[in-house]
Amino acid sequence: MDKTLHVGMVHYSCPPVVGGVEEVLSQQAAILHRNGQSVSIIAGMGENYTDAFPVQIEGLLGSTNKRVANAHEKIRHGVFRPTKKLTEEIVQVLEGWAQGLDVILAHNVLHMPFNLPLALALRRLASSRDAPAIVSWAHDSPYLQPNFPAHMNDHPWNVLRRPHPNIHYVTISEARRRLFSKMMGDHVPWRVINNGIDPASLLYLDGKSVKLAEELNLFGRDLVVVQPSRITPRKNLELSIHIIRGLKLLGYDVLFVLTGAYDPHEKKAVSYYRRLRYWIKELGLKNNIAILAEYRFRDKTKLVPDRIFIRDLYLISDLLLMTSKDEGFGLPLIEAGLIKLPIACSEIPPFLEVGTKVCFFGLNDSPLSIAGRIMEYLGRSNTHKMFRKVMKHYVLDIIYKQQLMPFLGGLIDRRENPDR
Repeated sequence: MDKTLHVGMVHYSCPPVVGGVEEVLSQQAAILHRNGQSVSIIAGMGENYTDAFPVQIEGLLGSTNKRVANAHEKIRHGVFRPTKKLTEEIVQVLEGWAQGLDVILAHNVLHMPFNLPLALALRRLASSRDAPAIVSWAHDSPYLQPNFPAHMNDHPWNVLRRPHPNIHYVTISEARRRLFSKMMGDHVPWRVINNGIDPASLLYLDGKSVKLAEELNLFGRDLVVVQPSRITPRKNLELSIHIIRGLKLLGYDVLFVLTGAYDPHEKKAVSYYRRLRYWIKELGLKNNIAILAEYRFRDKTKLVPDRIFIRDLYLISDLLLMTSKDEGFGLPLIEAGLIKLPIACSEIPPFLEVGTKVCFFGLNDSPLSIAGRIMEYLGRSNTHKMFRKVMKHYVLDIIYKQQLMPFLGGLIDRRENPDR
């Protein structure tokens, strides 16, 4: 959607407090902000941990607040006044914070028993006609356990398992959706939006590596193949191009990244480069091959690969491909081996000496048969299957585009156009 969304996020705590939900909250806020949305966090514990967006710490929202603990204890003795008073105070805090927000993502606090007044306050806010859309982002609940405390069935604790007509319900996996549906009833329309990871932060990717990954959709492809070779005839790059065509013919959305440059002053190198360009065009591989020697980012800046960039490519690729006719050693093979990147290479003596349990092929083998052998080789690798599943389904940028924004955009559209 074209409109900037104003998204508020609520939890008992935020970074630097360490925890699974705190990490999800932080990552979700970061991906929204990175994509131009307006983000605001409110939490009971933590710090103003970033300059990118506002973080508000309000002690009454915490899971260890003494007044909240006292109110919980009073409930056990049939005294509800402290809970009602805290609920009123938290409603006022939330109303002030929520001014101008389109949607509030309440992480876990509507189902967990660590701050009942906060859960009640959010439900009260959801009943207000002018409130933002409120989403219960449910990670867990004591009701999902077989031996939850008996008092959780009593008023007012049982509100934690009752749906609210104005609250939208999201959980993090299909397995969790089934459990929450059983807990709250099949009539509650739960939406599944997975947790994810940010390869840029987890792998400490360089900025230009992330930029290239976004522009060429490296995370969303079926297969990313890297070849760190200079553009010279002995590297046999025409075979690489035909192998990539074979992979495409087998039905894979493949991207081949050729990192090396060529010498523009060497006539043979220029002629060879032009011949490669001819094959790429002739075979319809323009969207499947990126030659970084000529690559320009969308902002027209030139990409200059360095050692960090090559390392990053190894980390986010599925396969190292080497088709050389002649080499003195095979340095890319040991680089790939160090990070457990699968390798397919020609069976020339230096590669045979260095490589172990890699996918070897003959220089005279047909490109299509090599492509088939590569996919059979990758198919035997459990780590590759998991790697590609993570890249295609659990990278935050993918989740943002395919799950989170369609969901949030739909919420706002229904609020603004209720008659549709």
